[in-house]
Amino acid sequence: MKKKLLKRNLFTLIEVVVVIVILVMLASIATPLYFKHVSKAKRDTARTQLKLLDQALMDYKLDVGHYPETADGLQMLVENVTQEEKWDGPYIKPSVPKDPWGNDYVYVCPGEHGDYDLSSYGADGQQDGEGENADVNNWE
Repeated sequence: MKKKLLKRNLFTLIEVVVVIVILVMLASIATPLYFKHVSKAKRDTARTQLKLLDQALMDYKLDVGHYPETADGLQMLVENVTQEEKWDGPYIKPSVPKDPWGNDYVYVCPGEHGDYDLSSYGADGQQDGEGENADVNNWE
C-alpha cells in the first residue's frame, strides 16, 4: 500500500518535460519584450543626461562668455582646466556622466547643428547605427 502511495506523489518524466517546455515558451515571449524596454530606458536616460549637460554648458557660457573648446571638452564643467578667470564651477557634480552604455559623450564646439554638438553613439560606441546602436544627439 505504501508503494502505491509513493508512486502517485511523484511526477512522471512527461509531466516535467511539459512544464519545462511551457516555461521555455513563456521566457521566449517575455525576454524580447524585456530587452525592448531596457533599450528604450537607456535611450531615454541618454536624452535626459544630454539635457542636463546642455544646462551645465549654458551655465558655463553665462559665466565665462563662451562654450568650452572641443579639446578641453566637458571636463571644463567639472574643473577649471584652462584657468578661466570667470569660471565659477563646478557646473556638474561629481563628474561628467558616461552615457548609459558606459561610453563618453562626444562634444564638438563649434558644432555643425548649433553652437556645439553633443552626442552619445549608442550601444556600439560608433557613429551612426540603428536600433540600440543609434546615436542620441542634443539637436534632435
